[in-house]
Amino acid sequence: MNKINYQKKLDEITQYNKREDVLPSLLLHSCCAPCSSYTIEYLCEYFSITVLYYNPNISPKAEYDKRKAEQIRLINSMKLSNKVSFMDCDYDSDEFYEIAKGYENCREGGERCFRCYELRLDRTAVLAKANGFDWFCTTLSISPLKNAQKINEIGYMLQDKYSISWLPSDFKKREGYKRSIELSKEYGLYRQNFCGCVFSKNIKENDDEQSAC
Repeated sequence: MNKINYQKKLDEITQYNKREDVLPSLLLHSCCAPCSSYTIEYLCEYFSITVLYYNPNISPKAEYDKRKAEQIRLINSMKLSNKVSFMDCDYDSDEFYEIAKGYENCREGGERCFRCYELRLDRTAVLAKANGFDWFCTTLSISPLKNAQKINEIGYMLQDKYSISWLPSDFKKREGYKRSIELSKEYGLYRQNFCGCVFSKNIKENDDEQSAC
């Protein structure tokens, strides 16, 4: 099966938005400040953005709080053409552990990650619909370790489920990931060395131990 060019789909939507008098509203799920940096910079010209921080996969709570604080600091610090708002969700790691049952030993990028994508995107879609947003999206596709095809597949599934428009993306395209690194340095952002969940952290630590042998 040929891969879909989701950047091209996004281009078509953003070019249409440029012709509108009022920017459409976008609820943008963010996994962390570094990944959101380029995404916000790129999309704020075409959408009125509210960043949603919903990441029950992140562990421990101190790590979650640190990443959330960096997200808020970035939004308040960035020099943007349009104001960006912030929406928070309560931290409940049990939601993640429930969907991860039976998939604890999956490598990063496998079925556990797909279930985690859907958990976070489902909440984003529900909140977007309930709060009258025009679109919903996520920053997840900017990471080279995340499966953009799967993320968009889930997004379109939720679009049909909740009747709320999914904004397709592959933000790593056009050196988006490289730009996120540049912006992270510019704003002095904390860049974590693991995805967020305890399972990915354990795998990272085991890989580091093996490479040091």
